[in-house]
Amino acid sequence: MSRLFNLVQNENMKIYRRIRTWILIALIVAITAGASIIVYKVKDIVSGDSWRADVQRQIEQDKQLAADKSMPQAARDQFESNVKVGEYRLQHDIPPADNNVWNGVNDMSILIMLVTIFTIIVAADIVAGEFGGGTIKLLLIRPASRSKILLSKYIATLLFSLALLVTLFVSAFIVNGILYGFTGVDLPYVYASKDGVVHEGSMLAHTLGIYGLSCIQLLMVVTLAFMISTVFRSSSLAIGLSMLLLLVGSSINILVNKYSWMKYWLFMNTDLTPYLNGMPPAEGMTMTFSIIVLAVYFIVFNALSWTIFNKRDVAA
Repeated sequence: MSRLFNLVQNENMKIYRRIRTWILIALIVAITAGASIIVYKVKDIVSGDSWRADVQRQIEQDKQLAADKSMPQAARDQFESNVKVGEYRLQHDIPPADNNVWNGVNDMSILIMLVTIFTIIVAADIVAGEFGGGTIKLLLIRPASRSKILLSKYIATLLFSLALLVTLFVSAFIVNGILYGFTGVDLPYVYASKDGVVHEGSMLAHTLGIYGLSCIQLLMVVTLAFMISTVFRSSSLAIGLSMLLLLVGSSINILVNKYSWMKYWLFMNTDLTPYLNGMPPAEGMTMTFSIIVLAVYFIVFNALSWTIFNKRDVAA
């Protein structure tokens, strides 16, 4: 275990001693700050008790939509839940989190896509770069097994993505706290369960949950990039193919949605948030099914990486 720890530490040193890494981190901070300011500027900041009038209007709209029998039942149920949450806010004097620090942090979760792209760059180079630079032979003459060497690179890649995520979250919290103020940081997260009962929860836990679910796609795409880098020894191929799938994956979902086999498509399962609203990506899909599909892809990607890397001849 200590040998693996040393290998991971060595890989981290390789990552963080490069100027590219610090440029990527600086970009996360700068883009998060810029995006937060832009979102803040375009929002109508609600002050005083005017939020009550807005909530009341939203309740009336949701009631009308919930009564529309032409809409899917799942959507009508969601609108009914929204009505109960709105009425609970009015009764307990809890303003919505639309214009406070937590909403700003939640808005910035969209930048996890940027974290994914930056991590792909590192994942694509961390193995292929050893072959391209001719340092792979020096790496493999160490007493550590090939499996441990590859595992250390994979762990270092995931740790880098974690560092970017923490940077994104902290930057979003600080910037949005300055913009909206930190007075609403203790507001509860109000939601209605499936049985129609309204509950109060931790807004921090809810926000972390949003970021956590958004990281599933990050994990899968980065693992894919790592696998391509290991199998084909090409960082450009790993970056190009992984980014292509990342950017067009959702569009492909629409194209293959009419086919029965589409539920096995990777990117049809990477977004689990629709399940939280009772609206699966396609009929017949469940969260358990999506998790199983993701687990299979994850195992296959890593199995290919380990098998090819352990059997590859680097003597020549």
